[in-house]
Amino acid sequence: MDKRFTDIIQLIKQSRTNAIRAVNAELINLYWNIGEYISKKIEESEWGDAIVIELAKYLQTNEPEIKGFSDKNIWRMKQFYETYKDFPKLSTLLREISWSHNLAIFSRCKTAEEREFYLKLAKQENYSFRELDRQISASHFERTMIGNTKLSTALRESSNDLTNTFKDSYVFEFLNLSEPHSENELQRGLVRQMKNFILELGKDFLFIGEEYKLQVGNSDFFIDLLFYHRGLQCLVAFELKADKFKPDHLGQLNFYLEALDRDVKKPIENPSIGILLCKDKDNEVVEYSLSRSLSPTMVSEYKTQLPDKKLLQQKLHELFDNETDEK
Repeated sequence: MDKRFTDIIQLIKQSRTNAIRAVNAELINLYWNIGEYISKKIEESEWGDAIVIELAKYLQTNEPEIKGFSDKNIWRMKQFYETYKDFPKLSTLLREISWSHNLAIFSRCKTAEEREFYLKLAKQENYSFRELDRQISASHFERTMIGNTKLSTALRESSNDLTNTFKDSYVFEFLNLSEPHSENELQRGLVRQMKNFILELGKDFLFIGEEYKLQVGNSDFFIDLLFYHRGLQCLVAFELKADKFKPDHLGQLNFYLEALDRDVKKPIENPSIGILLCKDKDNEVVEYSLSRSLSPTMVSEYKTQLPDKKLLQQKLHELFDNETDEK
């Protein structure tokens, strides 16, 4: 590319992006206004439910150039308005993602908290529709909310905002791993499927390397997977265990974090964080193990199949109920 024209090309691309955003925002405004109009007409008993079918047929017959207004889509506009009319703070977010993204969120999410979570996530991570749909199917919201309660003391007391950054459970259904499988098979699969792995972790994670070498004294040690997190500005070490969590696993991870902070971390970066990723874990054993840990660590489990969303929702409700009882 001729460097003389770089700035002009960038201006053109930015203008196109702005135009697409403006068109999308106006489209969402239109659907919102139609949904509001119909909702109020029905609420005030001026219109009955059958009017939506009549409207769709009228548009198809008399305004054939106007597309996308089937009775099903018009009902979705009404549902869209009624879902968010009492949540004005979400108004800007709704208009920053596409209609298909909005449809996936308000039709599949059951609570206001869950919808707000995915609205922010879709905007922040710039998810495609397929990526967003996968995150909802993988119960990203429930797993993240549960994960926020399972941090070591050092992580909870960190000056960084770690909310929604790490999960109690990660889902690797895209690996198609057999049972049983080894840690090497898990590691090789994650490296081969790095794009999907990053999607599961979050797009702020940058992959540095596998079997990352640390030299301490005259000995060499190797971290299974090493990442850098742009938002937290720190190294994140993943240690993989294809079996159940054992307390002595943390000793190895703590050693790696100390070596990273002494020999690899740059002065402007924050202390390194460690994630121990196990096939299974006993939460009480994890709690005991982390209670006196001075290192910023977390113990998570991984699943090789999509989780049972209803089971996770029940677990999350129980967690919130327990917190309410303690207060």
